[in-house]
Amino acid sequence: MTTPVCTSASKAAAPATQTRSYSTSYPTFASYVKARQPVLLRTARSLTANPSDAEDLLQTALTKTYVAWERIEDHRALDGYVRRALLNTRTSQWRKRKVDEFACDELPEPEPVPAGDDPAEQQALHDAMWRAIMKLPARQRAMVVLRYYEDLSEVQTAEVLGVSVGTVKSAVSRALGKLREDPELVLAR
Repeated sequence: MTTPVCTSASKAAAPATQTRSYSTSYPTFASYVKARQPVLLRTARSLTANPSDAEDLLQTALTKTYVAWERIEDHRALDGYVRRALLNTRTSQWRKRKVDEFACDELPEPEPVPAGDDPAEQQALHDAMWRAIMKLPARQRAMVVLRYYEDLSEVQTAEVLGVSVGTVKSAVSRALGKLREDPELVLAR
């Protein structure tokens, strides 16, 4: 007998009693994933440079855990098991990657970075801006964040905070004035 490749065909061919669903077959696995996924995703992100790759890595590790669920004796050590699966999977991916090397007469020189695009300077400016915003009173800080970071209109900001549009305009104006006078931000201009 041949094994069907298509999963939908195999589900149709299998009797209803043999079909397992994710949540009914292992309810403790489902609850474990719901409870621990954010923590495990942070671990996966520390192993990869790309957030999408981290999500794929976590899904692969959770698949391996799901397959071995009945064999895992101590469910108190599940985090360690999944972390080991994450690390082993990442190591396997790293070993399997194909690295193309080409010999050349001259080393390629990187393109010079324009003066305003230095990532370190951008991060320093970003940090200085947040420090300056944190110095604002809570109400002004909330209005500046909603207006410029969350990109809400003055009307939307007023609705969210339960104040009038005029209050939003005057408070944001005062907050921007304080930010213009902040000594850390004067150097950035």
